[in-house]
Amino acid sequence: MKKILISLVAAGVVLGGGFAIAQEGGEEAAPTHFPIKEPKEMSWSFSGPFGTYDKAQLQRGLKVYKEVCSACHSLDLVAFRTLEDLGYSEAQIKTLAAEYTIHDGPNDEGDMFDRPGIPSDHFPAPFPNHQAAAAANGGAAPPDLSLIAKARGVERGFPQFVFDIFTQYAAGGPDYIHSLLTGYNEQPPAGMKIPEGTHYNPHFNAGVSLAMPPPLSDDQVTYDDGAPQTVEQYSQDVSAFLMWAAEPHLEDRKKTGFRVMVFLLLFGALMYLTKRKVWANVAH
Repeated sequence: MKKILISLVAAGVVLGGGFAIAQEGGEEAAPTHFPIKEPKEMSWSFSGPFGTYDKAQLQRGLKVYKEVCSACHSLDLVAFRTLEDLGYSEAQIKTLAAEYTIHDGPNDEGDMFDRPGIPSDHFPAPFPNHQAAAAANGGAAPPDLSLIAKARGVERGFPQFVFDIFTQYAAGGPDYIHSLLTGYNEQPPAGMKIPEGTHYNPHFNAGVSLAMPPPLSDDQVTYDDGAPQTVEQYSQDVSAFLMWAAEPHLEDRKKTGFRVMVFLLLFGALMYLTKRKVWANVAH
């Protein structure tokens, strides 16, 4: 019986838009489960119950976003003033915000106007609206990256998800982003046809190819701290930065969670001892 090979077309895509192959009558079955290749599990400074953000890495990741990603991707939910968490001073934040032009208004005359950014502003989008973004990128609007590190991630099946409860694994998004950004150099399997104008990436979770070309290359962004200027380092840094953008209060959440667990353990022990004391001489 002749197999009909169908791949799903994905509209909501990660980091630039993409879609799966749709083909009929091929000799080899097209993949139906994505990603084809699971993301590599990385060692992040913020992993685990006591993990913290590496501020130097976050600053490098911000630089990668500004010089590369911001040409297509917005960061709508991140305000300049929150960059204080990355180790920037108030003066540095004011200077950085002023580099951007904010379309504001209306003024007293009812007109819209442009002004330099201030710390309370959010990162401006590279396109005026969703339709303009789609038109400039082959019909697929690049997604906003504010929450992408929490919104994207590959589901981990049994028994991994059980272990994740105890290890507090929450880095699926950064792992996925890093693998996607570094997965363009892999070749598709023999017989797999990649639609013209798209790019094969086995880590893409919505199809076999995506519209976004490889965004990073060695020596593309100049680091001031001596860190390697490689695709591997760039992808790690921007993935960590996007994790911070999606969960800026991660460190506080972990500290609070640890205190709560200690309290519950002590409270449980006190309740047990109290129960033993109260009912020690009661026949039962």
